[in-house]
Amino acid sequence: MAIQTRTIKRRIKSVKNTRKITKAMELVAASKMRKAISSVVSSRPYSKLAWETVKSLTRTIDTSLHPLLKRSPEVKHVLLVLITSDRGLAGGFNTNIIKKTRESIKSLGSGVKIQTICIGKRGADAMRRLQIPMMASFLDITNNTKFEEILPIGRMIINEFNNGSFDRVLVAYTDFVSAVTQVPLILELLPLSSDQDQNFEQMQESLFEPSPALVLDHLLPRLVETMVYQAILESSASEHSSRMMAMRNASDSAGEMLQDLTFTFNQARQAGITQEIAEISSGKAALEG
Repeated sequence: MAIQTRTIKRRIKSVKNTRKITKAMELVAASKMRKAISSVVSSRPYSKLAWETVKSLTRTIDTSLHPLLKRSPEVKHVLLVLITSDRGLAGGFNTNIIKKTRESIKSLGSGVKIQTICIGKRGADAMRRLQIPMMASFLDITNNTKFEEILPIGRMIINEFNNGSFDRVLVAYTDFVSAVTQVPLILELLPLSSDQDQNFEQMQESLFEPSPALVLDHLLPRLVETMVYQAILESSASEHSSRMMAMRNASDSAGEMLQDLTFTFNQARQAGITQEIAEISSGKAALEG
């Protein structure tokens, strides 16, 4: 019985140490989450307005004015930008977006050749396991991301699309809704042209200075870079929120486990005391007999 109680005490100590770690990780994730949410919320209005502006323009101008607007009649080559985290212990954050990505790849069909740009170690590992060709992998930029850090990624995407290497560019990321809700999404980044029919009467009424081609050449690349940056910010806020909730759940589970272990320990100790009393009583009765 003494051996059993010692084993339970070691287990209790181990669970307490684990709970301290998960609680510390929860507090760190909560701090990072607040900063990430502040960044994503402050940048959303600009990103949304820029995206809506360009989508509106594509309904009123000739898409042949810029290569980023041209939609290929047949999709044969797709570039997929996958945004995940560099670390685990974030609940279902990485699992959900990787699952969404696999479903998207499957829906494209076997006739479409796919290459990926992975932002985050977990996504890169998943693409290697799936044996999907990887053009580039970027690590350690999803935490406290600066706009200048994503410029090489944006330029790579733009250059590859302009060169005709890909007919479509997709971005797989996790959209931040709240601290408890994050939604994996697939965004068609390029081409930027709308699926709706163009209204050429409106096009004639539009005025561009100094010229439509020059305006688009300055505007569209910045939009692509902005949308990639916004997707990374959304994923970063989602990652820290998911990790905070995962560590909170782990801490709560450790607390419940401690209650069960403490109850078991008390039972074992009480049983040991009862047994000792019984042995003493039996010994005394034997001597008196």
